[in-house]
Amino acid sequence: MPELPEVEALKDFLTEHLVGHEIVRVLPVAVSVLKTYDPPVTALEGGEVTAVRRHGKFLDVATGDGRHLVTHLARAGWLHWRDRLPDGPPRPGKGPLALRVALETGAGFDLTEAGTQKRLAVYVVDDPRQIEGVARLGPDPLAEDFDERRLADLLSGERRRIKGALRDQSLLAGVGNAYSDEILHAARMSPFKLASALSPEETHRLYEALRGTLSEAVERSRGIAAGRLKAEKKSGLRVHGRTGEPCPVCGDTIREVSFSDSSLQYCPTCQTGGKPLADRRMSRLLK
Repeated sequence: MPELPEVEALKDFLTEHLVGHEIVRVLPVAVSVLKTYDPPVTALEGGEVTAVRRHGKFLDVATGDGRHLVTHLARAGWLHWRDRLPDGPPRPGKGPLALRVALETGAGFDLTEAGTQKRLAVYVVDDPRQIEGVARLGPDPLAEDFDERRLADLLSGERRRIKGALRDQSLLAGVGNAYSDEILHAARMSPFKLASALSPEETHRLYEALRGTLSEAVERSRGIAAGRLKAEKKSGLRVHGRTGEPCPVCGDTIREVSFSDSSLQYCPTCQTGGKPLADRRMSRLLK
């Protein structure tokens, strides 16, 4: 799933390639991708792109007439830039193509989604805050006014594990499964630790890890073409998706805890005092 750093890089890429150009055609290929119907997608046609913004994991393409094309790439969605789009309209079918946006230059981009679970979402609105997912977003952890005190206040009443708190978009905007693993590893903190139980020193470590991990990922992604961002994300991860590999900090074996539809990775030596965490899915099977 694209998270804050990748969506930030896509925002920068599209700012360079879209702003100042006219949208001449918006072609939905998978009707299920459209989550709004008024204004219709045709309302974007003829509009000049004036800005591209990021709201958490949402990507917002704004036009001069006040319309916004907002997308959430979800778990398996992606944006593919094309310097020259294929001639003729795309054919609806069982392929990954969900929506195509064409510019007056002949360039444009495709939104695609792999797999059978279709969660890619596209909205056409007059104000991004009309979208429930945008309206409920918590603060952006890379915003200039997001300080350590703000993080402490957010976590003070959270009666749940820190891993889940970091992933809650209404608490913090933009952090998902992968970067929450990376942040907790950098903070030397168990993913199962109660969020409200953090000491001032632990909160400081978490804040530094949160800002540092995301900032470094944004810098790594800056200037990289849209098609290469997935590979860049994977290459920069130290623990997430690396079960069985040695920890780059201490050399211990990276372990995994599996859930119904996701998993987390962590280093026992760096994060849990050398103790492996219980795999809840395996525990249920053994009962």
